[in-house]
Formats: sequence, C-alpha cells, structure tokens
Amino acid sequence: MLSQLQIDAEANLRIGIILPTYCEVQNIEKIITEIQALPLNTTILVIDDNSPDHTADEVRKLQDKTANLLLLERPQKAGLGSAITDGFRTYLAMEHPPEYVVTMDADYSHNPQDIPRLVASMNSNCSLAIGSRYCKNGKTHGWPIQRRIISRVANVIARQILGLKLHDCTSGYRCYTISLIRQTIGFLHSQTYDIQIETVKQAHQQGFQIQEVPILFTNRKQGKSKLSIKEIENYLSYIFKTVKAGRNL
Repeated sequence: MLSQLQIDAEANLRIGIILPTYCEVQNIEKIITEIQALPLNTTILVIDDNSPDHTADEVRKLQDKTANLLLLERPQKAGLGSAITDGFRTYLAMEHPPEYVVTMDADYSHNPQDIPRLVASMNSNCSLAIGSRYCKNGKTHGWPIQRRIISRVANVIARQILGLKLHDCTSGYRCYTISLIRQTIGFLHSQTYDIQIETVKQAHQQGFQIQEVPILFTNRKQGKSKLSIKEIENYLSYIFKTVKAGRNL
C-alpha cells in the first residue's frame, strides 16, 4: 500500500503511458478509463498499427472526452520494438516531457493499478523499474505451460549470456526516467520483442540503476496473443548477435 504522502508526491509528477495496440478494441476503452482514474498526472499515448478491428477509431471517440489521450497511427504492423521507440521519441519531442514513461500491454496482462507502485519505486538512484513476474512475490496467472516454458527459458538465456542480474529481463511492464530514455534512444534499434532486452542492456551499459517490482501477470481474457514464432526467433537472434559481436555485459 502507498502512503498518502507518496500518492500526493506522485500526483505532481508528469507520467507518460505508452500503450502499443494491434486489435485491442475489446480492451482499449476499459484500460484507458482505469488509467485515467488513477491519482496521477498522466498522458496516455496509444500507438496503433492499423488495427483491422478499428482500435484507433475507438481511441478517437475517447479523445473527444479527454485532453490527456494521444493517438499515433502507423500504416502497418511494424512491431513492438519500433512502437516503443516511436513512443519514446514522441514524449521526448514535447515542450514539457514527462518525468517518467511507463510501457505496458493494452490487453490487461498488466494491471493498471500497479502503475503507482512502479512510479513510487523510482527513487533518486533508480532509472528503470521492471514489473517482475519472477522476483520475490511476483507471479503469473492463466498462462499455458508452453508460454511459461518459453518465458522462463528466454530469461535464463538473457541472464546467462548477457550477464544480467535480474529475475525478469523480458517483462514489458516498466517505468523509465526521461533521462534514461534521452541518453539511450540513439542506441535502440530492435523492431520486435527483443526491445525489452535491448533497453535493459543499454541502461546497464550506461550506468543506470535497474530494480524489479513484483507484479501479477495475468493472461489476457479477451483477444489473442500477439507473440509469434517469428518474434521468438528475432529475440534469440538478437541475443546471439550481441554475444558474437563481443558486446556482452
């Protein structure tokens, strides 16, 4: 539980939320409404990859009711990695960028109620807080055995090959300081899910402190998972290219 003092302090911070979407019309209104109800000063940026279910149209309807909701429409499905970096660049280009930027899924795998806890963990030393499924008190719920195995193996590979001392290197639920984003944006090139490893690697290489915050990750209730075999291949390829190039952490 957060104290009232913490809640009051966070309410004065500018916090940017990045919600990459592809076919999330069943979830988008509810998750945006829930984020807006938090006692935080948030701007929500939806980055939609031309969803055929008209997710962007639903966001435009919501924009008529609120001033803190932004929409970036991309012409095609271009990948999670490029969506996140496009979101970073959008916030960096603002006259008054947010102090913190939170990345999260739009399918309710990530509980919006955890946003204040992620923000509260950002003390004077921490520059990246990862919502962790595998640190102490972190959990997953509703995942099929295949996904649990893939996720665990991916994290073992990342930890062992890259030397990352984290329990959950691949979680996409994160809070970044704007200074970390500003310093690392030029080094981010991943197009898909490997962006999660690339951002952690760059943060570590450039001396930023990273910590984990336990979360409950819940398998989506509506819609389909966007993780494909191709994206898993891209993730593994990124890991082994990093090693081959001699850029181990």
